Amino acid sequence: MPEVLTAGEILVEIMRKEYDVPLDVQGDFRGPFPSGAPAIFIDQAACLGHSAGIIGAVGRDEFGERTLRRLELDGVDISFISIHEEYATAVAFVSYRKDGSRKFLYHIPHAAAGHLRMPAKERLNDVRLFHVMGCSLMVSPEVRELILNTARIVKKKGGLVSFDPNLRVELLKSEDLEDVIIGILDMTDILLPGEKELLQITGEGTVESAAARLFETNLSTIVVKRGREGALLIEMEGQIQAEPLLINEVDPTGAGDAFDAGFLCGYLEGLSPDRCLALANGCGALNASHFGPMEGVFRRDYVEYFLQKRL
Repeated sequence: MPEVLTAGEILVEIMRKEYDVPLDVQGDFRGPFPSGAPAIFIDQAACLGHSAGIIGAVGRDEFGERTLRRLELDGVDISFISIHEEYATAVAFVSYRKDGSRKFLYHIPHAAAGHLRMPAKERLNDVRLFHVMGCSLMVSPEVRELILNTARIVKKKGGLVSFDPNLRVELLKSEDLEDVIIGILDMTDILLPGEKELLQITGEGTVESAAARLFETNLSTIVVKRGREGALLIEMEGQIQAEPLLINEVDPTGAGDAFDAGFLCGYLEGLSPDRCLALANGCGALNASHFGPMEGVFRRDYVEYFLQKRL
Protein backbone atom coordinates (compact mmCIF):
# COMPACT_ATOMS: atom_id res chain seq x y z
CA MET A 1 0.00 0.00 0.00
CA PRO A 2 1.30 3.49 -0.81
CA GLU A 3 2.56 5.93 1.81
CA VAL A 4 2.01 8.87 -0.55
CA LEU A 5 -1.38 9.09 -2.25
CA THR A 6 -3.14 11.59 -4.48
CA ALA A 7 -6.38 11.65 -6.45
CA GLY A 8 -7.54 13.38 -9.59
CA GLU A 9 -7.18 13.73 -13.31
CA ILE A 10 -4.92 11.52 -15.39
CA LEU A 11 -4.78 12.83 -18.94
CA VAL A 12 -2.67 13.40 -22.00
CA GLU A 13 -1.50 16.87 -22.90
CA ILE A 14 -1.18 18.14 -26.46
CA MET A 15 0.73 21.39 -26.79
CA ARG A 16 1.39 24.06 -29.37
CA LYS A 17 4.89 23.85 -30.83
CA GLU A 18 5.25 27.64 -31.16
CA TYR A 19 4.51 30.60 -28.91
CA ASP A 20 1.46 32.84 -29.36
CA VAL A 21 -0.52 30.44 -31.55
CA PRO A 22 -4.12 30.43 -30.23
CA LEU A 23 -6.02 27.20 -29.92
CA ASP A 24 -8.75 28.32 -32.32
CA VAL A 25 -6.50 28.54 -35.40
CA GLN A 26 -4.78 25.88 -37.48
CA GLY A 27 -1.28 25.04 -36.34
CA ASP A 28 1.11 22.33 -35.23
CA PHE A 29 1.00 20.49 -31.91
CA ARG A 30 3.32 18.20 -29.96
CA GLY A 31 2.11 15.24 -27.96
CA PRO A 32 0.37 13.32 -26.58
CA PHE A 33 2.32 13.59 -23.32
CA PRO A 34 1.25 11.81 -20.10
CA SER A 35 0.02 14.52 -17.75
CA GLY A 36 -2.46 15.75 -15.16
CA ALA A 37 -1.22 17.67 -12.10
CA PRO A 38 -1.81 14.83 -9.60
CA ALA A 39 -0.28 12.32 -12.03
CA ILE A 40 2.87 14.42 -12.46
CA PHE A 41 3.14 14.83 -8.70
CA ILE A 42 2.81 11.13 -7.93
CA ASP A 43 5.18 10.15 -10.73
CA GLN A 44 7.86 12.38 -9.22
CA ALA A 45 7.18 11.04 -5.71
CA ALA A 46 7.66 7.48 -6.96
CA CYS A 47 10.87 8.45 -8.76
CA LEU A 48 12.18 9.89 -5.49
CA GLY A 49 11.89 6.45 -3.94
CA HIS A 50 8.55 6.58 -2.12
CA SER A 51 5.70 4.10 -2.41
CA ALA A 52 3.13 6.16 -4.27
CA GLY A 53 -0.36 5.71 -5.68
CA ILE A 54 -3.08 7.69 -7.41
CA ILE A 55 -6.86 7.37 -7.38
CA GLY A 56 -7.71 8.10 -11.00
CA ALA A 57 -9.38 6.83 -14.14
CA VAL A 58 -8.55 6.44 -17.82
CA GLY A 59 -10.36 5.07 -20.84
CA ARG A 60 -9.56 1.78 -22.48
CA ASP A 61 -7.76 3.52 -25.32
CA GLU A 62 -4.28 4.41 -26.56
CA PHE A 63 -4.08 7.58 -24.45
CA GLY A 64 -4.99 5.63 -21.34
CA GLU A 65 -2.45 2.93 -22.14
CA ARG A 66 0.26 5.56 -22.60
CA THR A 67 -0.37 7.20 -19.23
CA LEU A 68 -0.64 3.90 -17.35
CA ARG A 69 2.53 2.60 -18.96
CA ARG A 70 4.49 5.70 -17.91
CA LEU A 71 3.22 5.69 -14.33
CA GLU A 72 3.84 1.98 -13.84
CA LEU A 73 7.30 2.20 -15.39
CA ASP A 74 8.25 4.87 -12.85
CA GLY A 75 7.01 2.79 -9.93
CA VAL A 76 3.55 4.25 -9.26
CA ASP A 77 0.95 1.87 -7.81
CA ILE A 78 -1.70 1.92 -10.56
CA SER A 79 -4.11 -0.43 -8.76
CA PHE A 80 -6.19 2.58 -7.63
CA ILE A 81 -6.79 3.59 -11.27
CA SER A 82 -10.07 2.58 -12.93
CA ILE A 83 -10.19 1.71 -16.63
CA HIS A 84 -13.48 2.72 -18.27
CA GLU A 85 -15.03 1.21 -21.36
CA GLU A 86 -17.64 3.96 -21.76
CA TYR A 87 -15.43 7.04 -21.23
CA ALA A 88 -12.32 8.15 -23.10
CA THR A 89 -9.09 9.26 -21.43
CA ALA A 90 -9.08 12.98 -20.60
CA VAL A 91 -7.21 15.45 -22.81
CA ALA A 92 -5.81 18.96 -22.31
CA PHE A 93 -4.70 21.25 -25.12
CA VAL A 94 -2.21 23.98 -24.22
CA SER A 95 -0.96 27.11 -25.95
CA TYR A 96 1.99 29.16 -24.70
CA ARG A 97 2.49 32.91 -24.77
CA LYS A 98 5.85 34.67 -24.83
CA ASP A 99 5.01 36.44 -21.56
CA GLY A 100 5.08 33.04 -19.83
CA SER A 101 1.32 32.59 -19.50
CA ARG A 102 -0.61 29.61 -20.83
CA LYS A 103 -4.08 28.89 -22.14
CA PHE A 104 -5.69 25.51 -21.42
CA LEU A 105 -8.59 23.77 -23.13
CA TYR A 106 -9.71 20.80 -21.06
CA HIS A 107 -11.77 17.71 -21.85
CA ILE A 108 -12.00 16.27 -18.34
CA PRO A 109 -15.43 16.29 -16.59
CA HIS A 110 -17.13 14.15 -19.24
CA ALA A 111 -14.09 11.93 -19.78
CA ALA A 112 -12.87 9.04 -17.63
CA ALA A 113 -11.14 11.49 -15.27
CA GLY A 114 -14.55 12.74 -14.19
CA HIS A 115 -15.58 9.29 -13.01
CA LEU A 116 -13.31 8.17 -10.16
CA ARG A 117 -14.05 5.25 -7.84
CA MET A 118 -13.51 5.42 -4.09
CA PRO A 119 -11.15 2.71 -2.79
CA ALA A 120 -11.99 0.59 0.24
CA LYS A 121 -11.03 2.29 3.52
CA GLU A 122 -8.60 -0.46 4.47
CA ARG A 123 -6.54 0.30 1.38
CA LEU A 124 -5.73 3.69 2.92
CA ASN A 125 -4.26 2.31 6.15
CA ASP A 126 -0.62 2.95 5.23
CA VAL A 127 -1.06 6.42 3.73
CA ARG A 128 1.17 8.91 5.53
CA LEU A 129 0.37 11.82 3.22
CA PHE A 130 -2.57 12.58 0.92
CA HIS A 131 -1.84 15.35 -1.59
CA VAL A 132 -4.66 17.37 -3.14
CA MET A 133 -4.58 19.56 -6.25
CA GLY A 134 -7.07 22.42 -6.54
CA CYS A 135 -7.62 21.71 -10.22
CA SER A 136 -8.85 18.23 -9.28
CA LEU A 137 -11.42 19.73 -6.90
CA MET A 138 -12.76 21.72 -9.86
CA VAL A 139 -13.41 18.73 -12.13
CA SER A 140 -16.88 18.01 -10.71
CA PRO A 141 -18.74 17.99 -7.38
CA GLU A 142 -18.54 14.18 -7.41
CA VAL A 143 -14.76 14.12 -7.80
CA ARG A 144 -14.44 16.82 -5.14
CA GLU A 145 -16.49 14.79 -2.66
CA LEU A 146 -14.37 11.68 -3.29
CA ILE A 147 -11.21 13.69 -2.63
CA LEU A 148 -12.64 15.21 0.55
CA ASN A 149 -13.78 11.79 1.79
CA THR A 150 -10.31 10.38 1.17
CA ALA A 151 -8.73 13.29 3.04
CA ARG A 152 -11.05 12.72 6.00
CA ILE A 153 -10.13 9.04 6.19
CA VAL A 154 -6.39 9.76 5.97
CA LYS A 155 -6.63 12.44 8.68
CA LYS A 156 -8.64 10.13 10.93
CA LYS A 157 -5.93 7.48 10.59
CA GLY A 158 -3.24 10.00 11.60
CA GLY A 159 -1.93 10.95 8.17
CA LEU A 160 -1.12 14.38 6.76
CA VAL A 161 -3.01 16.32 4.09
CA SER A 162 -1.17 18.67 1.75
CA PHE A 163 -2.82 21.05 -0.71
CA ASP A 164 -1.62 22.86 -3.82
CA PRO A 165 -4.35 25.32 -4.97
CA ASN A 166 -3.16 24.99 -8.60
CA LEU A 167 -6.01 27.22 -9.73
CA ARG A 168 -7.31 26.77 -13.29
CA VAL A 169 -9.99 29.27 -14.29
CA GLU A 170 -10.85 27.09 -17.28
CA LEU A 171 -12.06 24.38 -14.89
CA LEU A 172 -13.59 26.63 -12.21
CA LYS A 173 -16.25 27.99 -14.60
CA SER A 174 -19.23 29.39 -12.66
CA GLU A 175 -18.39 27.89 -9.27
CA ASP A 176 -17.29 30.08 -6.40
CA LEU A 177 -13.63 29.51 -5.51
CA GLU A 178 -14.26 29.53 -1.77
CA ASP A 179 -16.95 26.86 -2.10
CA VAL A 180 -14.51 24.66 -4.02
CA ILE A 181 -11.54 24.85 -1.66
CA ILE A 182 -12.94 25.57 1.81
CA GLY A 183 -13.49 21.89 2.60
CA ILE A 184 -9.89 20.89 1.94
CA LEU A 185 -8.35 24.02 3.48
CA ASP A 186 -9.93 23.09 6.81
CA MET A 187 -8.03 19.77 6.73
CA THR A 188 -4.73 20.99 5.28
CA ASP A 189 -1.48 20.56 7.20
CA ILE A 190 0.90 21.75 4.46
CA LEU A 191 -0.07 24.34 1.84
CA LEU A 192 1.97 24.80 -1.36
CA PRO A 193 0.57 27.78 -3.31
CA GLY A 194 2.00 30.15 -5.84
CA GLU A 195 2.29 33.69 -4.48
CA LYS A 196 -0.73 34.97 -6.43
CA GLU A 197 -2.74 31.92 -5.40
CA LEU A 198 -1.94 32.52 -1.73
CA LEU A 199 -3.33 36.04 -1.93
CA GLN A 200 -6.33 34.92 -3.99
CA ILE A 201 -7.48 32.16 -1.65
CA THR A 202 -7.15 34.35 1.45
CA GLY A 203 -8.28 37.69 0.05
CA GLU A 204 -5.26 39.32 1.70
CA GLY A 205 -2.90 41.85 0.14
CA THR A 206 0.46 40.53 1.34
CA VAL A 207 2.10 37.17 1.88
CA GLU A 208 2.61 37.98 5.56
CA SER A 209 -1.04 38.81 6.24
CA ALA A 210 -2.19 35.81 4.22
CA ALA A 211 0.05 33.50 6.25
CA ALA A 212 -1.13 35.01 9.53
CA ARG A 213 -4.73 34.39 8.55
CA LEU A 214 -4.07 30.78 7.55
CA PHE A 215 -2.16 30.02 10.74
CA GLU A 216 -5.39 30.68 12.63
CA THR A 217 -6.46 27.25 11.32
CA ASN A 218 -4.75 23.88 11.83
CA LEU A 219 -2.25 24.67 9.08
CA SER A 220 1.38 24.20 10.15
CA THR A 221 3.47 24.89 7.05
CA ILE A 222 3.18 27.12 3.97
CA VAL A 223 5.56 26.80 1.03
CA VAL A 224 5.18 29.67 -1.42
CA LYS A 225 6.37 28.94 -4.96
CA ARG A 226 7.84 32.03 -6.61
CA GLY A 227 9.16 30.64 -9.87
CA ARG A 228 12.26 32.53 -10.95
CA GLU A 229 12.47 34.07 -7.46
CA GLY A 230 12.77 30.72 -5.68
CA ALA A 231 10.56 29.62 -2.81
CA LEU A 232 9.60 30.76 0.67
CA LEU A 233 8.92 28.41 3.58
CA ILE A 234 6.72 29.96 6.27
CA GLU A 235 6.05 28.39 9.66
CA MET A 236 4.90 29.87 12.95
CA GLU A 237 8.53 29.99 14.09
CA GLY A 238 9.78 31.99 11.10
CA GLN A 239 10.64 31.97 7.40
CA ILE A 240 13.30 30.46 5.14
CA GLN A 241 13.99 31.81 1.65
CA ALA A 242 15.38 29.43 -0.98
CA GLU A 243 17.09 30.99 -3.96
CA PRO A 244 16.15 29.72 -7.43
CA LEU A 245 18.28 27.34 -9.47
CA LEU A 246 19.29 28.93 -12.75
CA ILE A 247 18.17 26.86 -15.73
CA ASN A 248 17.12 27.27 -19.33
CA GLU A 249 13.33 27.13 -18.99
CA VAL A 250 11.79 25.07 -21.79
CA ASP A 251 8.31 24.22 -20.50
CA PRO A 252 6.86 25.29 -17.12
CA THR A 253 3.99 22.79 -17.23
CA GLY A 254 4.44 20.32 -14.39
CA ALA A 255 7.26 22.15 -12.62
CA GLY A 256 5.09 23.12 -9.66
CA ASP A 257 3.78 19.57 -9.31
CA ALA A 258 7.32 18.17 -9.29
CA PHE A 259 8.31 20.85 -6.75
CA ASP A 260 5.48 19.68 -4.47
CA ALA A 261 6.72 16.10 -4.65
CA GLY A 262 10.28 17.11 -3.83
CA PHE A 263 9.30 19.12 -0.77
CA LEU A 264 6.76 16.65 0.59
CA CYS A 265 8.99 13.61 0.12
CA GLY A 266 11.77 15.43 1.95
CA TYR A 267 9.32 16.37 4.69
CA LEU A 268 8.25 12.74 5.15
CA GLU A 269 11.91 11.73 5.35
CA GLY A 270 12.51 14.19 8.17
CA LEU A 271 14.95 16.31 6.18
CA SER A 272 15.76 19.83 7.37
CA PRO A 273 13.63 22.68 5.96
CA ASP A 274 16.59 23.88 3.87
CA ARG A 275 17.07 20.41 2.44
CA CYS A 276 13.35 20.00 1.69
CA LEU A 277 13.40 23.26 -0.24
CA ALA A 278 16.53 22.26 -2.14
CA LEU A 279 15.01 18.94 -3.18
CA ALA A 280 11.83 20.74 -4.24
CA ASN A 281 13.72 23.34 -6.25
CA GLY A 282 15.78 20.63 -7.91
CA CYS A 283 12.72 18.66 -9.00
CA GLY A 284 10.95 21.80 -10.22
CA ALA A 285 13.96 23.10 -12.13
CA LEU A 286 14.62 19.80 -13.87
CA ASN A 287 10.99 19.55 -14.88
CA ALA A 288 10.91 23.06 -16.33
CA SER A 289 14.04 22.42 -18.37
CA HIS A 290 12.36 19.69 -20.47
CA PHE A 291 9.43 19.88 -22.89
CA GLY A 292 6.48 17.82 -21.73
CA PRO A 293 4.86 17.67 -18.28
CA MET A 294 6.59 14.45 -17.16
CA GLU A 295 9.64 14.51 -19.41
CA GLY A 296 11.62 16.32 -16.72
CA VAL A 297 10.75 13.87 -13.94
CA PHE A 298 13.93 12.12 -12.80
CA ARG A 299 14.93 9.54 -10.21
CA ARG A 300 16.49 10.47 -6.88
CA ASP A 301 20.11 9.85 -7.83
CA TYR A 302 19.96 12.22 -10.79
CA VAL A 303 18.14 14.92 -8.82
CA GLU A 304 20.86 14.72 -6.15
CA TYR A 305 23.57 14.88 -8.82
CA PHE A 306 21.87 17.92 -10.36
CA LEU A 307 21.76 19.66 -6.97
CA GLN A 308 25.39 18.88 -6.16
CA LYS A 309 26.48 20.72 -9.28
CA ARG A 310 24.48 23.82 -8.39
CA LEU A 311 24.52 24.20 -4.62
